[in-house]
Amino acid sequence: MAPTKDEVFEKVQAALVEALGVDDDEVTSDATIVGDLGAESIDFLDIVFRLEKAFEIEIPRAELFPEDILRNAEYVQEGKLTSAGIEQLKARMPFADLSKFEENPAVQEFANNLTVSDLCRYVESKVGSTE
Repeated sequence: MAPTKDEVFEKVQAALVEALGVDDDEVTSDATIVGDLGAESIDFLDIVFRLEKAFEIEIPRAELFPEDILRNAEYVQEGKLTSAGIEQLKARMPFADLSKFEENPAVQEFANNLTVSDLCRYVESKVGSTE
């Protein structure tokens, strides 16, 4: 049986608490994984491992970490993602709310936009969660 949205959040929250050493009350839906919770690139390996184990899913790196888009000269001009690049990101990451990133699409700021809610929506899309 597919987990509920609350069950997904609880497991994502537990994975983030364990991987990042933060308190569970810090892991709110709108907390950013890098900016608010302090995740660094090495932490994402641990987070992905914990999510794969908790939900018995496989998480292909490119689905959460679109470096191929963020480093592609076709989509990046002067350190910012072009509108074509943003469209590629939206297609790759339909679970992510990219509206704030669109206001200032600086490539180096991309990681600061992924929220706990985005991560939950991603997992929900993989496990087919229910209300």
